[in-house]
Amino acid sequence: MNNTVSSHAGTDISTWQAFCATLKRDLVIALKRKNDLLNPIMFFLIVVSLFPLGISPDPVELSKVSAGVVWVSALLASMLSLDNLYRADYEDGSLEQLLLSPQPLYFLVLAKNIAHWLISGLPVVVLSPLLAYMLYLPSEAYWTLVLTLLIGTPVLSLFGSIGVALTVGLGSRGLILAVIVLPLSTPVLIIGAKAVTDVMFGLPIGNHFALLGAILAMALTMAPLASAAALRISVN
Repeated sequence: MNNTVSSHAGTDISTWQAFCATLKRDLVIALKRKNDLLNPIMFFLIVVSLFPLGISPDPVELSKVSAGVVWVSALLASMLSLDNLYRADYEDGSLEQLLLSPQPLYFLVLAKNIAHWLISGLPVVVLSPLLAYMLYLPSEAYWTLVLTLLIGTPVLSLFGSIGVALTVGLGSRGLILAVIVLPLSTPVLIIGAKAVTDVMFGLPIGNHFALLGAILAMALTMAPLASAAALRISVN
């Protein structure tokens, strides 16, 4: 399973087939590693649940910070799972086979990023309405929260991939990874939380979605290229 793509290196397969094989491989491996799959979700739930204890159980106070709490928790949960992107492949040699593949590395890296988002980002989006209800977020802001997370969490995975690719060969990379990823991810967090807050006050939010969409388009275009270049530097 670890050499799904590399086993096809000598055969004439299309880029789309290589993309699908890489995506399927990462999803199957993630489903087999129950701890890696559940840890980000449980971390997200625990962090959001602890905020009322640390701030105040008052519904008025919680509703004011609910959007920021969910977004910060989503960012931290995404960072917790980032190390799973390339670590195992680097350790068992599959990453070198990926780099030697005749298929464009951009699409193979993009497939791994999509798999990471499906595993760690999509569950956050699905669970966000329940946690927003627990934090007394006004009902009119639910859809805005879900949509901002749906657009923003893939950006967190794409930008995070760059940091992981740069540090994959390092023994201790936790702090360095945070220093690289947080500055890239913070604008998404600010825009997403601000959009939800503006809905609560009846303000227009079209510009927030435009900015998030532009950042996502930029991340889809540039992040896999940067990650591919970083992987070549880190592995070679």
